[in-house]
Amino acid sequence: MDWRKFAEQIGAMAHDLLEQSSVEATMERISGSATDLVVGCDAAGILVLSGTRSVSLAPSEGLVAELDRLQRELGQGPCFDAARRSTGERVFRIADFSEAEPRWPAFVPEARKRGVGSMMGFLLYTEDEDFGALNFYSRRPGAFTEESERAGVLLASHAAVALSAARTHAQMEQALATRHQIGQAMGLLMARHNVPENEAFNRLRRFSQENNMKLREVARLVCEQGALPRL
Repeated sequence: MDWRKFAEQIGAMAHDLLEQSSVEATMERISGSATDLVVGCDAAGILVLSGTRSVSLAPSEGLVAELDRLQRELGQGPCFDAARRSTGERVFRIADFSEAEPRWPAFVPEARKRGVGSMMGFLLYTEDEDFGALNFYSRRPGAFTEESERAGVLLASHAAVALSAARTHAQMEQALATRHQIGQAMGLLMARHNVPENEAFNRLRRFSQENNMKLREVARLVCEQGALPRL
């Protein structure tokens, strides 16, 4: 493997990831980069575990989502283990799906029926209670080498940073949008009821608490209706 070329490619990818406009676009670019940069990779995707839920994100093809669903139904698989960090390992690799695999005895034969020859899974990030894994698949047994694994580790590391940055940016944008909408709602109440700013905010807050609604939802309804809603 030409590591000089790989370094140039992953450097360009890292810059490109930070230029994406949304978390979804960032994840799709990560999956696309996996098939471009990791030798032997035919398909890739991200699996996220949040509490008892599992979600397939940005699968490069339908097979990836199908394999995530299969692992969810069976309650076992390398992607789940990578995401859960259940063994303390950061990387999981199945070199040949035609051979018995004691770690995941139910998953491997079912995946082989679907045309999977080999795969790797990498712990991607941890944020709050969410665990994630970046997963690579090949239709050919023995497709992933030690070099493939090293390349996967580097890609997963860059992907984790980019994904965290994208989430932080999205949260900041949402916070600013919420603040703006609350300000609009306060302005409407001030004009309608001829009350000062602090009283307008207190009315929004009391309505939120009394009706068990998020403040931003109350503000949205006020902006739509011009007054506090009648529930």
